[in-house]
Amino acid sequence: MVRLFMQFSACFVLGLVVALLLLLGLMFGGQFDLIKGLQLSGQPLAQLSLLVVPEPFWNGLTGLSNAVHNHALQSFLSLCTALGQIGLLLAAGFFRLWYGR
Repeated sequence: MVRLFMQFSACFVLGLVVALLLLLGLMFGGQFDLIKGLQLSGQPLAQLSLLVVPEPFWNGLTGLSNAVHNHALQSFLSLCTALGQIGLLLAAGFFRLWYGR
């Protein structure tokens, strides 16, 4: 069980690296509409996390008062969530490719 977890974790880290490289490639290519679409795909989960996690946590994490309603935090969190989603999709593919049973 631990071996399976470590294998998937390694695939997830590789998936996150590929997702970050994809983001950098989109930035250097000037494809900001695609980046905005990517960010919009992560927005529902980011909004849910802002609602579920208590506000003092976000205030302490960011150092801002009323951080839940800060647009910059919402935007950053939705981009991070979208990159995590892409990383998970790639990790599932890598895991199936290399360790498929």
